[in-house]
Amino acid sequence: MVEVLKQGLQSSIQDLGRLGYGHLGVPASGAMDASSALLSNTILGNNPNAAVIEMTLIGMHLKFLAETVICISGAEMSATLNGKAIQLNKKIEIQASDLLTFGSAKLGCRTYLAVLGGFKTDKVLSSRSFYHSITLNSVLKKGDVIKYSPSSSHFTEDYAKLKPNHFEASVLKVYRGPEFNMLHQQQQDWLFNQHFTVSKLNNRMAYQLNETLENSLSPIITSAVLPGTVQWTPNGHLIILMRDAQTTGGYPRILQLSESAINLLSQKKVKDVVQFEGLD
Repeated sequence: MVEVLKQGLQSSIQDLGRLGYGHLGVPASGAMDASSALLSNTILGNNPNAAVIEMTLIGMHLKFLAETVICISGAEMSATLNGKAIQLNKKIEIQASDLLTFGSAKLGCRTYLAVLGGFKTDKVLSSRSFYHSITLNSVLKKGDVIKYSPSSSHFTEDYAKLKPNHFEASVLKVYRGPEFNMLHQQQQDWLFNQHFTVSKLNNRMAYQLNETLENSLSPIITSAVLPGTVQWTPNGHLIILMRDAQTTGGYPRILQLSESAINLLSQKKVKDVVQFEGLD
């Protein structure tokens, strides 16, 4: 088990998501940067869907109550074990009473902590991912104790090939959305030539971009949306839905991010710059 001494900012338990319940209006949730979560689990030899801790911008302080093995991936948050700096994307042996601390994100936005065998919080609708109104908790708090029960595992040492390469990248690969062809050619060209900045309105539900494009389209009939759907609001803003997004929406769906683009965007902060690139 591990005890939370300092909760950080919006720290939560996530796996690969609560899939298959969209028809009931249940968001998928799951790790915002699924590739980083998968990386830490892969290095430990865990099941790809093993639950990890996701930390956003400001990390946690944790005290381990039993020995295990961990791996940290994602954003650089200056992790230390008993006061000594430790590396990302590497298995680290843990003893009882060890203290693991994180600072603020230096490169990227979200950091993932995996433990051998995965964290053992309750499953709700086949997933351990936290989501308000679905699970008992929405964030981890000081005093929480999180269970883990290490299982047999094999490790990989091939960290270089596994390391994600999207912390400094800015190009979001996208597909044309269902309403893309409702835009005239000049608007379509603008989408793929504009540099966008991430606004302060960003969280696990959606990222809003600062730049606007005048919208003369009528709202659509409420239709299905997915993580990665780019909606065009009546006031001209682009809203990119993320892992905790609703399952339906009434704004034109002009683009759809690829899975790799969702992972890339999840590591962006306020004022970071991104650009769309179309996929055939």
